[in-house]
Amino acid sequence: MLKSAIDLEEYRKSVNQKADFNKPCIIICGGTGCRAYSCEKVITAFKDELAQRGMTESVRLLISGCHGFCEMGPLAVIRPQGIFYHRISPEDAKDIIEQTIQRNKVIEKLLYTDPLSGNKIVFERDIPFYKGQKRIVLKNNGFIDPVSIDDYIAFSGFSALSRALFHLKPEDIIGEIMKSGLRGRGGGGFPTGLKWKLTAESQADQKYVVCNADEGDPGAYMDRSIIEGNPFAVVEGMAVAARAIGSSEGYVYVRAEYPLAVKNLDTAIQSCRQYNLLGENILGSGFRFDIHISKGSGAFVCGEETALIMSLEGREGTPKPKPPFPAQKGLWGKPTLINNVETFANIPIILDRGADWFASFGTEGSKGTKVFSLVGKINNTGLVEVPMGTSLREIVFTIGGGVPNKKKFKAVQTGGPSGGCMPDHMLDLPIDFDQLTKAGSMMGSGGMIVMDEDTCMVEVARYFLNFLQGESCGKCVPCREGISQMLNIVTGITKGTGALSDLDLLKEMSAVIKDASLCALGQTAPNPVLSTIRHFEDEYLAHIQDKRCPARVCRALIRYGIDETKCIGCTKCARQCPQSAVSGEKKRPHSIDQTKCIKCGICFKACPVQAVWVQ
Repeated sequence: MLKSAIDLEEYRKSVNQKADFNKPCIIICGGTGCRAYSCEKVITAFKDELAQRGMTESVRLLISGCHGFCEMGPLAVIRPQGIFYHRISPEDAKDIIEQTIQRNKVIEKLLYTDPLSGNKIVFERDIPFYKGQKRIVLKNNGFIDPVSIDDYIAFSGFSALSRALFHLKPEDIIGEIMKSGLRGRGGGGFPTGLKWKLTAESQADQKYVVCNADEGDPGAYMDRSIIEGNPFAVVEGMAVAARAIGSSEGYVYVRAEYPLAVKNLDTAIQSCRQYNLLGENILGSGFRFDIHISKGSGAFVCGEETALIMSLEGREGTPKPKPPFPAQKGLWGKPTLINNVETFANIPIILDRGADWFASFGTEGSKGTKVFSLVGKINNTGLVEVPMGTSLREIVFTIGGGVPNKKKFKAVQTGGPSGGCMPDHMLDLPIDFDQLTKAGSMMGSGGMIVMDEDTCMVEVARYFLNFLQGESCGKCVPCREGISQMLNIVTGITKGTGALSDLDLLKEMSAVIKDASLCALGQTAPNPVLSTIRHFEDEYLAHIQDKRCPARVCRALIRYGIDETKCIGCTKCARQCPQSAVSGEKKRPHSIDQTKCIKCGICFKACPVQAVWVQ
C-alpha cells in the first residue's frame, strides 16, 4: 500500500531499478483485433519455447494492448531494437527466439512490406502507418502490460494524480484543463475544462464522475482499445476529475460486448484499491474516490449523456430535455461530470506535460490529438492518432496506405452513422471539430470509413438511416417518424421507384428533424443523406431518372447477362448459381434466365473469361 506521494515516488524508483528495459523483450499484441487472429496460440508458443530454452528470466514476454495496426495481426515487436514482425504464427516463435533474440538476425519473411514502395521495413518506427502519427493517448499501448500497475507507475503513472492531490487546488486543475484547450472526444466537442468548472460550481452533498465507454458507432473501437491497452490512464484521469469537482464516486459505463476491456479495467481498479490509489484517504491526502463498472446492453442512444444516466439508474435509456444539464442535475439528481474514455485518458498527460505542451498540437479551436478508427476500403485498417488539423488525404493515403486493388477513392465518412461523406475534392480538408461541422459532417467519437468506386452512395445513405431507425429510442416524434419516412424514401430510390421530388422532400424533412429532435441522434441523423445528395447528386439522379445504379450495388437496378462471343461453356457459372438460373450445354455459350436470377453476382465472380456482364 502506498501511504503518501513520497511512497509513490520511491516505489516508482524501485520498479525502474528492478526492470531492465534494455534486456530483450518480445511484445505480443493481445488486443481484441489480434485475438481474432488467434494471437493466444502465438503467446502460448512463445511461453513454451522460452521455458524449454530456460530463457524466461533473461527475456521478457509482454502481452500488450492494441498496437493499432489491426490489419497486420498477430504482430510482435522485438525491443529494444524495435523490430516489427507481422502476421506471425505459433510456428514462428522458435525462429524469432533463435534468430532474432539469440543471434540478433532479422527474419525477412516476417517483415512488413510497404504496398506503395514494395520495400521491406525492419523497424516499427519506419512503417508509414506509424511514422505519420503523433501518439499521445496510445503511446504506452505497445510498451506496457495493461494489467500491470507496476508497468504503468514505471512510465510516470499516477504522477498527475499526486500533483492534483498535493500541489494543485481544484480550481488550478480546472484552469490547467481549460488552458489546454481540450474538447470532449466523445463527439460533441464541448470544452472539457468548462464542463468541469460548471460541475464544480454546482452545490450538492454528492457529485459523480462518469466515464462514457458506450462506444456504439459501426466500425469504431477507439475507446475499447484504450481501455484494453491502458486502463490505468482512464482511472487516473477520472480520479483527477473527481478531485477537481469534489466527487467521491465514479462509474464507467461500458458496453457488455467488450469483455476484454471490462476484464482489464476491473483488474486495474482492483490494483488501484490495493495500492491506495482508489478508495479512502488516497495517498494519505484525505481524499476519497472509488470507481464502479456498469455494463450497458449495447443501445446506441445510451451514448447520449442523459440516456446513459437513465440506464445507470436502472431505467430505460432514453434522452431527457436539457436544461437541466447533468452538471447541474445528473445521476440520481446530483451534479454529474460525464466525459468519454479518450477525454479522461488525456488528463494525466496534460497535467504531466503541461497545458502549453498539449496545446502546441492541433488547430486554433481544436487542440491536441485525436484517435480514429480507420476502416472500410483501406489498405491499412487500424487505430490512428494524429494531431488535430491533419488532412483527410494524409490519413487515408499516407497513414492508411490508400485504397486496395488499385480502386479509385470515392469518399470517407467521418463521425459514425450520423456523420457526413467527404468526396475526393475535400481530401485536403484539415480535420478538427469546426472544419468538419462546416463541411456538413462531424468529428463524432472518431469513426472513419473509407469507400471506393464500387460503393453506391445512395445505398450508404440507406444503410445508415436503417441503422439509426433501429437505434432510435422512439421518444420524440421527429426522430421516430422522420427517420422512418426518410428511410422509406431512400429505399424507394434504391429500388428504382423514386421521383425527382424526393430529393427536395428529403432536404425539407432533414431540416425539420435536425431542429426538432430531442437529442443528437435525431439532430444529426440526416447528415449521411444531406452530404451524399450534396456531393453525389449524380448518383441519385441515375437511380431516379435512368433506373440505374452506377456502382452496380442496388440489386433492383442491375442486370446480369452472358456475352455469347466470350463464353467458353465451362459451366462454372451454372454450377455455382444458387437459383439454377444459368443454363447451357458444355463447351457451348450459356444464358441467364432473368425470371430466376436473384442478382447475387456469383456468376460474375465465377467466370474465368469475363463473359458475364453486369449493367
